[in-house]
Amino acid sequence: MVKVNCAAIPETLLESELFGHEKGAFTGASSQRMGRFELADRGTIFLDEIADMAPQLQAKLLRVAQNGSFQRIGSNTEIHADTRILAATNRHLEEEVKAGRFREDLFYRLNVVELTVPPLRERREDILPLAHHMLADLTQNRARLSSSVADCLESYSWPGNVRELRNAMERAALLCRGDLIVPEHLPARIRPGAPASLSLEPADAKKLEEVETNAVMQTLRKNDFNRTASAKALGISRRALIYKLQRLRELGHLVDGPSKNVQ
Repeated sequence: MVKVNCAAIPETLLESELFGHEKGAFTGASSQRMGRFELADRGTIFLDEIADMAPQLQAKLLRVAQNGSFQRIGSNTEIHADTRILAATNRHLEEEVKAGRFREDLFYRLNVVELTVPPLRERREDILPLAHHMLADLTQNRARLSSSVADCLESYSWPGNVRELRNAMERAALLCRGDLIVPEHLPARIRPGAPASLSLEPADAKKLEEVETNAVMQTLRKNDFNRTASAKALGISRRALIYKLQRLRELGHLVDGPSKNVQ
């Protein structure tokens, strides 16, 4: 896969980046250069922020998308590349077409299969799995989230989406000195109303973990180990409960009910 950020490359250079150029094609072209499409032959090219591409270049991209043919700058020779095109943008392309900023024919040519990724606030079931994955990567599985932190993460609106969540986990990993992430380790905006001077000693953190474990296990037993009912009683998502149970299972707790733990 060859990746191109259309917003990061100046308009005057993007054509050369995509299609290549011949020696002497323009000032500074001291040698022949292959373009990204040529490099991605029999592979995939990912055009990120495609809505920032200039209209003139959109026309050339349309030709490549239709038949895979293009010319290097300064050459009359046709080059053919068998390349799959993936394009992404944070703009609404149909609105860009109506405003005349994006070619309608290119939009329909690219819009064969559309994948829309909703903002993180609209897919809250992904927040905790992502946070756990990021934290495990940042701490080599050393630290884990307390239930109060999980509640903060699930209730926050995440205007910065996954990048903001990653930054929050990096901050928590840096501030955590034990093995439990608590609300004070999160940015203040994510824990509204939390005292800035909140501090937990290791013994207090251990007590907090014990309270959380007891609450989860008691709720499980009360609901005959039904995860959906237990999650509802605890006021958390079923996905959040499953992640808590995975950790408790590692610690030796019988979280699946007696019948499923017979050796």
